[in-house]
Amino acid sequence: MHTIKVIGIGFALLGILLVLAPRLSISAGRPIPFAVKLFLPLWFAGALINLSIGVASAGYTVMEEAPIFLVVFGVPAIASLLILWLTSRIAR
Repeated sequence: MHTIKVIGIGFALLGILLVLAPRLSISAGRPIPFAVKLFLPLWFAGALINLSIGVASAGYTVMEEAPIFLVVFGVPAIASLLILWLTSRIAR
């Protein structure tokens, strides 16, 4: 259940960045690539924090947490790249 909540947080962060990207984007005409470029390192850091909490407080080893890290980071990251790919195909 915890993993699903953390993945949900990743999707929430992605949604927030996609909504705020037109206001934050330096390149005004390309807010979605800007949002994805901002999201990926932020979410990687968030997933690493989740891994470190699992190791430090839950008592798991890094090897036990590594597959969970891949899922927690990978699902929202793949979704963000899919959004980027789909919007770039539509823009052509």
